[in-house]
Amino acid sequence: MKKRERLEIIYDILYLISSNGNLIRPTPLLRKSNLSSSQFDNYITELIEKGFVEIHTVEYKQNYRLKKKGFEYLQKYRVILKIIEDFNL
Repeated sequence: MKKRERLEIIYDILYLISSNGNLIRPTPLLRKSNLSSSQFDNYITELIEKGFVEIHTVEYKQNYRLKKKGFEYLQKYRVILKIIEDFNL
């Protein structure tokens, strides 16, 4: 099995948030991201600090939601994947 690279893990986390109606609770996101809790904490903290993700509270429950920068990352990452595919890299 191929080990995921950092940029792929970031894409996976952002994609999971986006595909869940742009609102997901921490525990389901942790489970679906297939990371250890310490790895997940490091990634989500970085994504929040860099403005890709924000914490959104709904009925006293914490959720994660993508910000504009997170959506832009998803779009640009898909372009890179398409280029890799087109050139068989």
